[in-house]
Amino acid sequence: MTCLACVRAAIVAGATVLAASAALAQQALTLYGGVRTGSGFETAGSQQTSLELASRPAASLALELPYDGSRQLQWFASHQRTRLDLGATAAVGTPSELPLELSVLHFGGVNWFDGPVGRGPYVSGGLGLTHLTPRLPGTSSRTRASMSVGIGWQWAAASQVALRSELRGYATLIRSDGAFFCSGGCTVSIRGDTLVQIEAMVGLTLGF
Repeated sequence: MTCLACVRAAIVAGATVLAASAALAQQALTLYGGVRTGSGFETAGSQQTSLELASRPAASLALELPYDGSRQLQWFASHQRTRLDLGATAAVGTPSELPLELSVLHFGGVNWFDGPVGRGPYVSGGLGLTHLTPRLPGTSSRTRASMSVGIGWQWAAASQVALRSELRGYATLIRSDGAFFCSGGCTVSIRGDTLVQIEAMVGLTLGF
């Protein structure tokens, strides 16, 4: 009986170690690089003209933590420097574009279609905030609620290293009927309901 009890104890201890190892393997840090484009702003006034955001590179970082065998919790942060094309709406002698920085912080998760975390297709998503910072005199930053949804695929390159490709969409609630970025002295009145962006990105994932 004593030996049998020892065997049982060893099996339980081994299972505990394996479970802990599996949980550790689910922790990962992913660095993304991508190109993002979008629209959703327009000029305020009687003649509303759509204003497009330029397609520009973006950098993102995701921290993923264990949840269960096929899902992870995710903190997702991203930053992009782009410009809003004011084009023909700009007055004579004023800038034709508005330099703009967008910083995103979302909390959500990752769901792996084919079972174990870290291999094959997945969907991701999160809720949080987008901080918009214009870079022209007379403008000021704004922070708005936002969400993101992505679909991607991960390939294992080594025991703790993987490559990802992902397509992610972002939606930021603007809800402004007037001069959205103005803090005095704006030459262009900008409004919008929802800023929508799409990004194609690739990532390097490191497990720990």
